[in-house]
Amino acid sequence: MFQRRRHPAKGPHCCPPQTMPTQFDPPQFLPPEQYVRTNYIHTVVPHVQPAHVTTVNKHMIDHQYYFPCTESVVNECCETHTMCGMPPNPCHMPHHHKHMGY
Repeated sequence: MFQRRRHPAKGPHCCPPQTMPTQFDPPQFLPPEQYVRTNYIHTVVPHVQPAHVTTVNKHMIDHQYYFPCTESVVNECCETHTMCGMPPNPCHMPHHHKHMGY
């Protein structure tokens, strides 16, 4: 009678892998990351302060100069003030003398 030869045990036999359909879990939402964007806007504000001096003989005119300043701030504001000349000093201005015919 015919006898089969047995091979020594080599371990379990592996079957070819099966590809299963892709599964999707519900999305996981993280808290949003916070970013700060800062915009710097450079604004030049010319301040023009014209002056007029009237000289009257034997009459003193006291010119008082006031420099009111208003300011408003929205969020963050940086200002620079540039003097583009000096206010006139009436004491150092040339005098125009008129000679009276006496």
